[in-house]
Amino acid sequence: MKQSRTMSMVEATANVVVGYVLAIATQIVVFPWFGIETGLTEHLTIGLAFVGVSLARGYLLRRLFEAIRMRNSE
Repeated sequence: MKQSRTMSMVEATANVVVGYVLAIATQIVVFPWFGIETGLTEHLTIGLAFVGVSLARGYLLRRLFEAIRMRNSE
């Protein structure tokens, strides 16, 4: 069964949202180990800087693998 582009975007978005929450939590724990002191606003901003890239990466990889799967099933 073929995955639609919409469902690829839903999957990529869910992946990025979960990754964003985990990244913020990780930054809050790990940054102080390296002497990096930032507030919550900075943590959220740093995380947001990577959201667009992560979303595009997830979507494009999903579409690539879907194209490979469809080509192999023909």
